Amino acid sequence: MLQLAVLRADTEKVKERLAIKNFKEPELVDAAIALDDERRRLSTQYDETKARVNAASKEIGALMAKGQKEEADTKKKEVEAFKSDLAPIEQRLAATEQQLSELLVRLPNLPSELVPPGKTPEENVTVHEGGSKPELHAGAVPHWDLAKRHDLIDFELGVKITGAGFPVYKGKGAKLQRALIQYFLDYNTAAGYLEMQVPHMVNEASAYGTGQLPDKEGQMYHVTADNLYLIPTAEVPVTNIYRDSILKDSDLPVKLTGYTPCFRREAGSYGKDVRGLNRLHQFDKVEIVQLVHPSRSYEVLDEMVAHVEKLVQSLGLPYRILRLCGGDMSFASALTYDFEVWSAAQQKWLEVSSVSNFESYQTNRMKARFKEDGKTQLLHSLNGSSLALPRILAALLENNQDENGIRLPPVLHRYYGSEMI
Repeated sequence: MLQLAVLRADTEKVKERLAIKNFKEPELVDAAIALDDERRRLSTQYDETKARVNAASKEIGALMAKGQKEEADTKKKEVEAFKSDLAPIEQRLAATEQQLSELLVRLPNLPSELVPPGKTPEENVTVHEGGSKPELHAGAVPHWDLAKRHDLIDFELGVKITGAGFPVYKGKGAKLQRALIQYFLDYNTAAGYLEMQVPHMVNEASAYGTGQLPDKEGQMYHVTADNLYLIPTAEVPVTNIYRDSILKDSDLPVKLTGYTPCFRREAGSYGKDVRGLNRLHQFDKVEIVQLVHPSRSYEVLDEMVAHVEKLVQSLGLPYRILRLCGGDMSFASALTYDFEVWSAAQQKWLEVSSVSNFESYQTNRMKARFKEDGKTQLLHSLNGSSLALPRILAALLENNQDENGIRLPPVLHRYYGSEMI
């Protein structure tokens, strides 16, 4: 959530930055400031009236002590009049604060100055490419055919059990999934990230804290019986560990990693891009999260991008890193880099990671703070996929196939227990 001080400091600049994100309601900025003005006015009025009540109440005690009952009774009437004024002021103040809160959460985070303009994914900027695209043998097939040929994944069984987008991994496919998860976790913990095992459902406060509510409720699975949400990513429960917390400067940076299944309704998705592992309702992902001093968040963002890049490189996959344009960014992000790997059999790029700096947007919602030199400040939060498994698995299967099977990258040999499928 944007801070009111930011909106007030340079209102026109705020509107310009929101336009980079293709935000269509710039008038909400002025409405928020107007509501804040009204909130301040009512708060001052309430405080002044409360002060009159307190002052008159003290006078009553003094008058009673002097035996001036008549004067004291007059003062009592004054106090009652002041108190009758307090209630409606308090009600208007509460209503104004509620309106202001509901309006502020409709404003997305401001994009960084580094964010390029643009409205569509085609306008994202490629900042780096690495690896070599493989030349496949004549009989090469896409991963959904490989999965069937080697009995790795049963998509039809998933449809039977649950529905489309819920694949069943079996035998060597399940083993490879487990190998990838363990490798990703080991890679992250070796870099100083603390592994966390977190719930796969969160409450409204947690979903609100990281920005999933009220913006993305239509994309989350809602357990209505207990008003809980299945997590769309480990980012939500992991980041919320520090909701309503005040850390010491010496506690920073906080570096956490965790594996979870992820659940996304993907409402409106259809067509060839959803075939096989390309787009699922349930998938596995290993996440990294950092909470850092505001002065270091962009330095840390670069470090996290480099961390994910080395992980992708270790898998031997051709990749590219994109800086997302304003119109393709998430609601809460200030700057996002996407990683895509090349799918040789499908002849297209597949997104496998997003690494983002949210600055103070999430931490302001969560009240995640730190204390430095006696002053309490908001932390900056960052997160990244390290990595999401489905499209990584798709690219590994497709790019490494030959006439004899599927050759696995060397880093996975000891995790999988074999050099090839």
